[in-house]
Amino acid sequence: MRKITVLLLFVCLAATTSFGGGYQVGLHGVRNIGMGLIGTSLSYDASSLFYNPGGASFVNDKWSFSGGIDFIFGRATFQAKDENYQATIKHDVNTPFYFYAAFKPTKKLSVGIAINAPYGNRLSWKDDNGADWQGRYLIKDLSFKAITYQPTVSYRFNDIIGIGVGFVYATGTVDMTRAIPIQGATGDGSLHIKGSTSNIGFNAGVMIHPDQGWSIGIDYRSKIQMKVKNADATFEVPVSLSTSFPNNKVDVMLPLPANLDLGVSYEFGKRKQWMIGINLCYVFWSTYDSLVFDFKTKTPAIGRTANASLYQDQMIERIGAQYRINKTVTVRVGGYYDPSPVSSNYLNPQTPSLTETGLTCGLSVYPMKGFSIDASFLYLMGAKRSGTYSPDNFAGTYRTGFSIPGIGLSYSF
Repeated sequence: MRKITVLLLFVCLAATTSFGGGYQVGLHGVRNIGMGLIGTSLSYDASSLFYNPGGASFVNDKWSFSGGIDFIFGRATFQAKDENYQATIKHDVNTPFYFYAAFKPTKKLSVGIAINAPYGNRLSWKDDNGADWQGRYLIKDLSFKAITYQPTVSYRFNDIIGIGVGFVYATGTVDMTRAIPIQGATGDGSLHIKGSTSNIGFNAGVMIHPDQGWSIGIDYRSKIQMKVKNADATFEVPVSLSTSFPNNKVDVMLPLPANLDLGVSYEFGKRKQWMIGINLCYVFWSTYDSLVFDFKTKTPAIGRTANASLYQDQMIERIGAQYRINKTVTVRVGGYYDPSPVSSNYLNPQTPSLTETGLTCGLSVYPMKGFSIDASFLYLMGAKRSGTYSPDNFAGTYRTGFSIPGIGLSYSF
């Protein structure tokens, strides 16, 4: 009997909604999303706690709060190589949220908390004709969510330099099903894995205001190893095979890669109505070279497997702008380019990682001083890509597309 291989299960715990140039997205603030997801050099409100802790000390108000939610509508398709066969991912609407609160006990010191839930999804691959889909031995159903908590402190030495650091605590849960081929049987067996994990990391940043209107930010978010211990592994197989596939526990580890961000922005015009900014985000994807699964109870059919991924480091390029029409309305626009970190030899349906181009827009309405209603829209286009997951010789062409509206509230005083 073929040794079972469990592929890329815990992509979920790494924090994504299965789109973008890898398993990472940046839905951390509605205002920032409207400007191409930039934020490393900005210090408008408490969202600086995430984007660059060094910028939180430059927020003018003593208290600053920001919260919001996004609605992810997505579609992904798979076209088999050399066959007239197509399957589609069914995405339930996912709703990641965020909340930030910052307080300045002194003019130069800021403390706060950032809570993010940008990592979560529920998806199912379905054959367009209603039959069992061809990639069911890699993935059928996947549900996951993750939340990060970041208490932060930021200090401004003068009107030029601010530094900050945050302690990050991440939690995650996963629920996944895939099919198991059973030789001689009329149908497939199945494997269901369910587990949870947590770990810690940090976020540190520096913000510099070298001249009037200019702002430069550097931020580093550390790698977090999301190791799931003793996840429940439940097999559904014929009774005659139950000793080969016993209900089990399994350990698996997947890294959330480190990020190094550089941002530059410039405010200009009468009363600084205009702002334009760029961000370069270097993602240390190469830390994810393989995924190891270790079943506690080993048999000739199940044991310890290492599945190669061989991700490569990549640079995400972002640009955004905003314009204050008047005291009541501010509009935003932006875009970004997110290259895929995975080679065509390891492209797979668990996370069809395509090179993505994102186009964004947004606005804020200020009905009263210090209070804003924020909205954004992100349209994410995946470049059509063909590839093969070589370990299982699963080949085809993938397409993805996502529409993501967001709504948020901000209040500072």
